[in-house]
Amino acid sequence: MKLYSLVLMLPQEVAADDGLVNMLVQRFNEGGEFMWPVLVSLIIGLAIAFERIITLNRADINTRKFIVTVKGALEEDGIAAAEAVCANTRGPVASVFQAGLLRHDEGIEAVEKAIVSYGSIEMSFLERGLVWLSLFISLAPMFGFLGTVVGMVAAFDAIEKAGDISPSLVANGIKVALLTTVFGLITAIILQFFYNYVISKIDRIVIDMEEAAIELIDSLVLLRAGQPGSE
Repeated sequence: MKLYSLVLMLPQEVAADDGLVNMLVQRFNEGGEFMWPVLVSLIIGLAIAFERIITLNRADINTRKFIVTVKGALEEDGIAAAEAVCANTRGPVASVFQAGLLRHDEGIEAVEKAIVSYGSIEMSFLERGLVWLSLFISLAPMFGFLGTVVGMVAAFDAIEKAGDISPSLVANGIKVALLTTVFGLITAIILQFFYNYVISKIDRIVIDMEEAAIELIDSLVLLRAGQPGSE
């Protein structure tokens, strides 16, 4: 009985979705030419956001497991084995680890400098494209407000030509003004959500990098002192 009810509901849900899409297309067409810059801002902004999310998800690893593996290789087989583990692991944490290990023979200070330098480089890679995403978050409502101003100007032009104030004369201009504002704000809200998600993801990866760097330095200090680190 439940399956039969679900089958009956499916055509209604599809019809509702089609109605929503048709309504959005209709409103988009009614919004005038300034709807296109808003749409372009949404498409490009989403493309940047999805690219960043995919890249960050690929860069995100189980940091605790990775640290344990590197420390185990370091204690059992030495620096070369730990470097091999880092080379075979993707992500900024592994890259920073490898940069530090490559400078181990120059002293702890050299390791710290290498970690800081490569950490800054990895940060730039993580944040790549965010300035453009932020730009489109700002541009979308600006385009919407510009359409609002143009729509209101069109409404007053209609009043001036007719020499009379009639709802039918100004309705189209006001509609354009409101639609462009609505779509511009909706676009900015959607992109802002993805922007904040990406920023939170980057912050978590950076924290993992910092914690991992501290553990690496501690392990190298113990190794150089002839006291293998323990968990």
